[in-house]
Amino acid sequence: MLQLEIGHDMAALCADKAERTSDFSTEAARQFVLGWLRANGATRGETLTLEAKAAGHVPPDDRAFGAVFGVLSARKQIRQVGHCDRARGHGTAGGRIWALVEG
Repeated sequence: MLQLEIGHDMAALCADKAERTSDFSTEAARQFVLGWLRANGATRGETLTLEAKAAGHVPPDDRAFGAVFGVLSARKQIRQVGHCDRARGHGTAGGRIWALVEG
């Protein structure tokens, strides 16, 4: 449990730094992810990150997206519906597939 808490804390720090040092908005990125999932259905996290960046939500460090997914999950707006190999991790395990929580 401690590692999970540390992970959440580090994601928040990374997002805070991104907002202080660039024009990245964590909340705007969250809204983008929700809109993408609404329009396209369940999607791997890496794809969501790349699509958000293509739409202009570009933090200095992609780890800021941890706070995007973490908060949406904690708010029960999205949920993990599967696992996949990571596209950017050279095929390593650990990719997540996210979907909107209905209702």
